[in-house]
Amino acid sequence: MGGISYQYREANHSPSHEYLYPHVSNFLKDVPQGSIVMDAGCGNGSFIAQFRDRKWQLHGSDLSSTGIEIARQTFPDINFFLADGQTLYADFLATVGQVDAVVSTEVIEHIYDPRGFLRNCYDLLKPGGTFVLTTPYHGYLKNVLLAVSGKMDQHFTVLWDHGHIKFWSRETLTKALTETGFTNVEFAGAGRIPYVWKSMVLKATKPRS
Repeated sequence: MGGISYQYREANHSPSHEYLYPHVSNFLKDVPQGSIVMDAGCGNGSFIAQFRDRKWQLHGSDLSSTGIEIARQTFPDINFFLADGQTLYADFLATVGQVDAVVSTEVIEHIYDPRGFLRNCYDLLKPGGTFVLTTPYHGYLKNVLLAVSGKMDQHFTVLWDHGHIKFWSRETLTKALTETGFTNVEFAGAGRIPYVWKSMVLKATKPRS
């Protein structure tokens, strides 16, 4: 995970996988067999491992040494390596080259330099490649409900060490993607009822030229 080094104890699936996976999977449905797919900020590897049945060449990067160690031990058929998502993946590009798809789940809200992270994901992709990322959803109705229910401080807490430091809306994340050069941005809400979603899933494309 770019900028933050987490400690992991096991390769258990996060509860968020249950509501994120269907949308991420749908956005990746047209990625063909044999494609090279990278999970940027893979943690313990448990999310990208759910796609082993797609017959893709899977890779995962993270800044957490414990996460990468667990991922390597648990999923030896996937290439996992240490990397800061805010820094160019120079070694990976030199050895493997650009990829067909990049996935990043619940990462960008933790990153100090999200524009740098998005540029790196863009540079990782082949022209025409697919980028799918998720992050907690924030919108007017959800924010009002948080305030009315008295849960604003809990949700936006500053007492969570290495927690969320960026709070994205559909509009701000779409703007950041288009500023980076991505096109054809698509949106899906994930978890809960519409407009109070837990997270949002966005798909974007790197232009072919």
